[in-house]
Amino acid sequence: MRSRRCASGLTRKVSIFNSGKIKLPNFKRRQFGGYLNKSNRESVQDNQSIRTVVAAAASDELYNLMDESMNETMRDIDERTNLAGNSMFEMLLFRLGEAPGTGRHELFGINVFKVREILVMPEITAMANASANVLGVANIRGQMITVLDLPKIMGCIPNAAPGLLLVTEFSRTSQGFAVEDVSEIVRLEWKHLMSAEGTGGSLVTSIAKLDGDGPNTRLAQVLDVEQILRDAFPHEQQAAQDAQLGTQVKLSPGTVILVADDSAVARLMIEDGLKAMNVSYIMTNSGQEAWDRLQIMAKQAEAEGKTINDQIALVLTDLEMPEMDGFTLTRNIKLDPRFKTIPVIIHSSLTGTTNEEHVKRVGADAYVAKFEATELAATLHRVLTRT
Repeated sequence: MRSRRCASGLTRKVSIFNSGKIKLPNFKRRQFGGYLNKSNRESVQDNQSIRTVVAAAASDELYNLMDESMNETMRDIDERTNLAGNSMFEMLLFRLGEAPGTGRHELFGINVFKVREILVMPEITAMANASANVLGVANIRGQMITVLDLPKIMGCIPNAAPGLLLVTEFSRTSQGFAVEDVSEIVRLEWKHLMSAEGTGGSLVTSIAKLDGDGPNTRLAQVLDVEQILRDAFPHEQQAAQDAQLGTQVKLSPGTVILVADDSAVARLMIEDGLKAMNVSYIMTNSGQEAWDRLQIMAKQAEAEGKTINDQIALVLTDLEMPEMDGFTLTRNIKLDPRFKTIPVIIHSSLTGTTNEEHVKRVGADAYVAKFEATELAATLHRVLTRT
């Protein structure tokens, strides 16, 4: 069982231990705290010493963090609002080893705000009868974190045992991913993410063009973490599906819920949930596709002498999607006189106090973490009954 612990101003404090320097934007320098550069890392002889350094650094900063955590959280919310307002996000780039057939060490990416900390690989305890892709558990300051062998999952061959651990937060759970190396943090526009569907990469949601639209731009594969976690912990996903049974949500006659999500496994789970709730829906693969569908349906409604509210009861959207993210989709809906009365619920694995507070600032009517089936049903009912 993965640890279920929400982030806060304190728990979002991140320490980086890397073999080389990571370039951080100003607000992430605050959040990522200190880190060991190459010379410092070489001076630390073993994992026990590293854990001692981590504990000492955490202890030294504890009181300051307690005083400043609220202000820091608000600064992070402001920064994220600014990024979303400009249709941008930040992605941590890392490598997993040699790709089969090419020998290249390809770049992979994950949203910075899903990363809680980056550590030199701690001691891992192998668990009896665990999945082949689970290395074991690590004790990270008293919290048991399941560590997944990400190179193995992605079919890569590292030159040596993965030396770094990404501790991440998805859907109010914490887990660790072993990686070969961390490269840098880049700031990108959502339009520079292209859907990876149909490319043969079932564990990749999109391809990021790191240098824009130039012909020689570097590419990074953005992981479908929902699919990876579903494969690693199928019993948890089955429990979530079982919780949906018997829950009913009533829509106005003739209306549907418009859904936007770029993850194939997320769409499958959402479909199962909405069917169990006896809800009609239209499924789209991105914010851009959902926005285009809204335009078409609005024209159809106008031609029939109706309004869009006669067709769309609610929009349920993911946040991280290629071409147009959920923040931009929400903002577009709320700023358009035709659509502004349509309720929007953010349904995302991007969780934590800061992230969830940020959702309120972009005009969404509610937020639900993936894949909290009971909470989703309750939120749908609450939002629909007050409109």
